[in-house]
Formats: sequence, structure tokens, C-alpha cells
Amino acid sequence: MTCDILIRNIKGLVQVRPTSQGVVRGTAMAQLPVLANAWLTITGSSISGYGAMDAMPAIQAVREIDATGRFVFPAFVDSHTHIIFAHSREEEFVMKIKGMSYQDIAAKGGGILNSAEQIRRISEDELYERTLPRVNEIIGTGTGAVEIKSGYGLTVKDEVKMLRVARRIGAEGPLMVKTTFLGAHAVPAGMSKEVYVSVVIEEMIPAVASENLADYIDVFCEQGFFSQSDTERILEAGMKYGMRGRVHANQLSRSGGVQAGVRMGAVSVDHLENIGDEEIEVLKNSNTIPTALPGAAFFLRLPFPPARKILSAGLPLAIASDFNPGSAPSGNMPLMIALACIGMRMTPEEAINAATINSAAALEISDSYGSIAQGKVASIFVTRPMPSVAYLPYAFGSSMIETVILKGQVC
Repeated sequence: MTCDILIRNIKGLVQVRPTSQGVVRGTAMAQLPVLANAWLTITGSSISGYGAMDAMPAIQAVREIDATGRFVFPAFVDSHTHIIFAHSREEEFVMKIKGMSYQDIAAKGGGILNSAEQIRRISEDELYERTLPRVNEIIGTGTGAVEIKSGYGLTVKDEVKMLRVARRIGAEGPLMVKTTFLGAHAVPAGMSKEVYVSVVIEEMIPAVASENLADYIDVFCEQGFFSQSDTERILEAGMKYGMRGRVHANQLSRSGGVQAGVRMGAVSVDHLENIGDEEIEVLKNSNTIPTALPGAAFFLRLPFPPARKILSAGLPLAIASDFNPGSAPSGNMPLMIALACIGMRMTPEEAINAATINSAAALEISDSYGSIAQGKVASIFVTRPMPSVAYLPYAFGSSMIETVILKGQVC
């Protein structure tokens, strides 16, 4: 057998599943398959083989990696980010420390409107260059596939600008990128919500679709932003152009976002800091994947999504970072897993499933990402030596990733 990369003496090959495995639900999320004392081969951009060391065939490899004492994971899939932005917003971080709420800051022209103003001032090329350090940062913490939203443009020109940058990141780098149009993120200053919703539906969606810039369409369904009925109208308009729905749902209030997402057949409803039995019951009768963003809950000091109730209802759960400049300025997926364990009372096995196989399902890429299987994309990472899988979230302040390989290339 010949290959490009052979990884041998792997202490534990994590998330070995059949290629056909999709979303994992309820109690099944507590099971994380790990093959002990293993090897894995990569040929081109694909996983070409794996197995137990005591049955490893003769293999000739261009490059060998000795993973003694180390675990190999499939790369994380981060299914919710706003990684494209022009400037950080640490001044708002200080405002929050001093007692101002997310809504207070937004009402004073901060928040999303602040980021939108900064986006308008720079070119597409400059925006791309400013985003690349963050892209490299998330690669270094093990992310191999990512969803990137617009939403800081709030004009046709600037929403298109953001999505072009997102497509370019996917085309020119090793990350697998899915794009989401989020024109309905906030209402621009000086414009009524009714007028802006019409702009989103009649101008933005056709412009985005004309360049095939978005795989999905999203709405921030929240009090003071967009209502349940607004959300359904906008999602319906996007679906006519082939964009499947996603929803920012129930972050700050019982907003109706979960109901809107389920009603419109959204792929996922994300945030969920404020959901109850009614929303959980609605999700039980759907294929919509609930997605928690523990970094945002932590940063804003909101209640963490009720993971135990969600899983007890037999539902799946995905985890993503929500990487953005205002409410979750980190795309570190190992940290998100740790926060899910600490704040949401998920076990390490559940949290890892949520950040790999289930987040891949939330981006509709389960056939190529999210687990270790022959023929899947060779986007993986090798840890530093560690005693167990649980050590990854346990050591939440330490960098436990030693080598990242994306699409068969060492990064």
C-alpha cells in the first residue's frame, strides 16, 4: 500500500463511523467511537485507510507521523460564524462590564451597526486581508469546515462584498466554507424595519443569488430586530432562490425563532439561550438541528442553552462558535467544547459529537466531514500527548492540538 501521509501509533482514533452516519440524537450522543492503538493513511485529499496497529499492512508513505500518546480527531466543523469583520469591538466589552446590555449598546449605534459602518469604509481586498489572520487562527485550533455569514453590510453592495470574501476564503485556502446571507441582521439607522425587509427581499436576495454567493439565508429573529413573521417572509423569499434557511433563534428572549425555523424547514436554529418546553416540543417534530453557541452565552453572561433537556427529549444538538466581534470574539472550538461541558453539563463525548458529526449535519456535509471514514476529506488534527479524550475540554486553557491536516495538507 502506498500513500502520502501515514500516521502510526495513534493512542485513539476518534469518531470512527460509517460514511453514511448522519446526525446523532439524544442518548446516542453519549457514545463516541474511539479505535485504540491505530494507524491512518491519507492519499491526496482523502482518508484512504485506517485500522488497528496490530493488523497494519505494509505501507509506503511520503511522510510519516508518529502519534504515540496522541489522539487523532476529525477536524471540527464550526457551523455558525461571523468571522468576516473590519474591526474588533473591545470598547463595547468594557461597556458590558460597566453594566450596559446588548440592547442598550445597539440602541446607541453600537453592536451590529458599528460593524456595518466599519465594513462600508474598506475595500473587498482589504476586508479579505483583515479576515485571514482569524481564518488561520481557527485552523490552528482544529477547525476544518466553517460557515461564514454576511450581515455587517446592511446594504446590497456591502452584503455582496462580504459574501464574495467568504467565497474567496473557501476557494483560496484549505477550509471548507459554506456561506450564509444574513442581510436581516439589524435595521440600518434612518430606515424603518418594513422598508428594510422589502430591501432584503426585493434587492439583496436577487443580487446575492445572481452571483451564487450564498448557500443559506439567515434572520436574527429577536425582539427589537426581526419578528417571527418577518423571519418567515425572508426565509421564504430566499428559498425561492435555492437558499435553505437558518435562524438566529431565542438568544435574548422567547422570540418565536424556533417556531419560524421549524415551520420553514430551516436546517438549523442557533443560540437557544431562551427556549422552553414549547420550543423543544416543536423541534421534536422536525428535522431542524438545534445548535448551541456557548461562547456567546458565556461572553454575554446569558443562561447557557439547556442541553440536558434537549438531549433528554431525544433531539440532536450541534455546537458552533458564533465567532464575531461583539458577542463571541473567539473561534476556538476546543474552548467551545469545554464551555459546553462546564456550562451546559454535556459530557466530553456529547460535546465532541456536537462539534463534529452533528455540526457537519448542520452544514449538510456529513458525507465528507465530521467523522473518520475511508473516502472522507482528510481534514483531521493530531493532539499533543494526553491521557484521554476528556482531557481536551478538561485542559480548557491549554493548546492541545499539535498538527492540523486539512484536505490532505499539513497546515
